[in-house]
Amino acid sequence: MTTARQFEAVDRRASLPLERILGIFAAAIIMLGAIFWLDRPVTAEQKDFSVTYLGSRMVYLGLGSKLYDLEEQHKLKAVILPHGEPLIYEHPPFEALLLAPLGAIPYRTAYLLWGFVNIAIWLTLPWLLRPYAPVPREDLGYIALWIVFAPLGVTLFQGQSSLVMLLLYALAFIAFRRGQDFRMGIFLGLALLKFQFAIPFAVIFLLRKKWTFIKGFLATASMLGLLSWVAVGARGIWSYLHLLAAVAIHPNNQSYGSAVDMATLQGLVHALLGGILSQFTVFLIVAGTSAFLLAWTARKWNCVERNGDAQSNELMFAVAVAISLVTGLHMFIHDLSPMMLAMMLVAARIGASPRLGLKVVLLTCMTLFWIPPVYFVLLARHRMYVMVPLLLTFIFATAKMATKDLRIT
Repeated sequence: MTTARQFEAVDRRASLPLERILGIFAAAIIMLGAIFWLDRPVTAEQKDFSVTYLGSRMVYLGLGSKLYDLEEQHKLKAVILPHGEPLIYEHPPFEALLLAPLGAIPYRTAYLLWGFVNIAIWLTLPWLLRPYAPVPREDLGYIALWIVFAPLGVTLFQGQSSLVMLLLYALAFIAFRRGQDFRMGIFLGLALLKFQFAIPFAVIFLLRKKWTFIKGFLATASMLGLLSWVAVGARGIWSYLHLLAAVAIHPNNQSYGSAVDMATLQGLVHALLGGILSQFTVFLIVAGTSAFLLAWTARKWNCVERNGDAQSNELMFAVAVAISLVTGLHMFIHDLSPMMLAMMLVAARIGASPRLGLKVVLLTCMTLFWIPPVYFVLLARHRMYVMVPLLLTFIFATAKMATKDLRIT
């Protein structure tokens, strides 16, 4: 009898259907046209990539120890990016070191090159995940879902790194499917590129006592920590910690990112209670709720692993992805990119659920996530926190579907 792994290998070796090839080709033309159109004077400088470039440029120029000195950042930005947005570089030190080669070339060339990287990842992901995401069956419909998911387009437009995050989550999921916990930990360790999401995911596995995963995660984290030391030194790391503290205690600062523009628990609680409760109280509410969600997910997943099947485990992986995002303290539209993986996993298994109500709830959630205007209307009105109840509904409904036959409370 053919095993699941053999089936996957055969499926990967099979030739791509013509409609999938045409769909990917059309998507590539659209993306390349968009990135060339965006790579214009002034316009290109006003993208989020300007922050990434600023950090890589400072490390390239030997200014690593001053990377998180905001005065030094503003000085250099005034020279190389006079039309840039008033944003600051708050990314991890190792990112600036790894991308330092981009700082050696002119800004517009670097923006174009990074756009090519994002396009390559975007076009690779549908092929990579197709064996695990058989819904919709029509290849053009499948490709279309990848094109209309707004966070991916925003990532390309802004020159962000969220497509890299989605790729790392996808590789971690594939390792999970193959029972390769150490490799999964390595991929999630690399996701410390956006540590506010990688750490909650790792905490779930820590609570589940998945020590092989934790070893892989810590091995990668140690390597990235060493690279950070090389990039900025002790002084730079200390400055980075101070900057992170400043970001945490100034939720309304536009340069850091306004909390109400984030689909996180912090954004929701700040929007609802920030005007009547102290900032410390808001922090305690967010921290307590986040801890509960992480512990709840770990407990549910352990029960599913003991009593469920492979499909239920995959649904819990989707839950963990969504939980890692909503409990993150700093998230914009593009950071929702990993939800593409979570929704594809749910879409592939929703047909097997006998519960009509659960199907309706999940299909409604996913439909809203796949409608681009939803994001832009909420962002224009500074109401992105409204998406948090939608994310939580998706999380609890998916967990319910994973545990439907296990009688887990």
